[in-house]
Amino acid sequence: MSSFRVKGGLKLKGEITPQGAKNEALQILCAVLLTEETVHIHKIPNIRDVNKLIELLADMGVEVSKTGPESYQFNAAKVDLDYLDTDKFLTKASSLRGSVMLLGPLLARFGKGKISKPGGDKIGRRRLDTHFVGFQKLGAKFNYDTKREIYNIDGHALKGTYMLLDEASVTGTANILMAAVMAEGKTTIYNAACEPYLQQLCDMLNRMGANITGVGSNLLHIEGVKKLNGTEHTLLPDMIEIGSFIGLAAMTQSEITIKDAQIHRLGIIPDTFKRMGIQMEFRGDDIHIPAQKHYEIETFIDGSILTVADAIWPGFTPDLLSIVLVTATQAKGTVLVHQKMFESRLFFVDKLIDMGAQIILCDPHRATVIGLDRKYPLKGIRMTSPDIRAGVSLLIAALSAEGQSIIDNVEQIDRGYQYIDQRLNALGADIVRID
Repeated sequence: MSSFRVKGGLKLKGEITPQGAKNEALQILCAVLLTEETVHIHKIPNIRDVNKLIELLADMGVEVSKTGPESYQFNAAKVDLDYLDTDKFLTKASSLRGSVMLLGPLLARFGKGKISKPGGDKIGRRRLDTHFVGFQKLGAKFNYDTKREIYNIDGHALKGTYMLLDEASVTGTANILMAAVMAEGKTTIYNAACEPYLQQLCDMLNRMGANITGVGSNLLHIEGVKKLNGTEHTLLPDMIEIGSFIGLAAMTQSEITIKDAQIHRLGIIPDTFKRMGIQMEFRGDDIHIPAQKHYEIETFIDGSILTVADAIWPGFTPDLLSIVLVTATQAKGTVLVHQKMFESRLFFVDKLIDMGAQIILCDPHRATVIGLDRKYPLKGIRMTSPDIRAGVSLLIAALSAEGQSIIDNVEQIDRGYQYIDQRLNALGADIVRID
């Protein structure tokens, strides 16, 4: 297990380029199974979750070759379906949340899929019903071995149909979409997720020969095709990293420029941080955050406390609520953070309270943060990273605090942020990795 030793109170300065989007990468990598031709993908982040999925694809028989620092070629002409029945596959798949999206491509191309219950962050219940109900509506037969926690699906005769998803699940929509692109006839998916990463998946599949319309909306139409071809694809910059760097700049009174942010794909993320009082300037596709000694949280028009809540796209992404929460601790004013989707994601606030933050955890989904306006700086402590986003929030808190902090279990942070210690040290941070 690794830890970070963090010296707080340093002001950072410089430019930083966001990595390729983690959540997009997991979808796009699974999609390479849909064709026997070569798929070339660029800006793949070097992070644990992505690397484990690439390793899993290679074990399945996919030819993987690295063509550049962030580029890979994949050829899935010879997939070993027998490998899916091995304990090795089931064990590896269970350690990775994104492995569930292997099922859609496997059903589409080979007519069957098998996977163990996937792991991932301990942030609350993350049910998979949307995925499997969608497969069943396409005609697949579903069986769940409750003792071994293994999902078996037979999809040899997938047929297009109309479906209304019970929730706008991003991974669920991606999985069903990948199964439907080669199903017989037309599939209509209503209440589909429409995040930029899903739009990217649709655009990639259309370049491969799929017929998907309604991209960017919550109503997708898919005309099934017999075969898909190879393609080349570049991932978007990771919007969660971009939001994290905005919060980091404000908390540490740093002047940071985020390069190549593709601002038009960020939705309301910049505006939400502006409502926290954070100044920023758009310079082409770069976001410049000046050093700010003070930033003040807005109120609603009637003077009531600002609420920042997660919502399906184009609402505010739940992955950035932890960043909003920690950033608010040194702002002037009060904000209510409402995490609707996951009931365990706010439990890391006890560490922030130990550091001196004024936070009232109202219930598992809501926390009220009373900004200290830097009158009482956070103090360094020893703490443990419970999940990816909370881990980075604690890292931001440690960088802004007085004294030294130790963050344990930083493997969680490594799952979503590549070389985060090295990249921040290049801006002037003092982060030492301890193995």
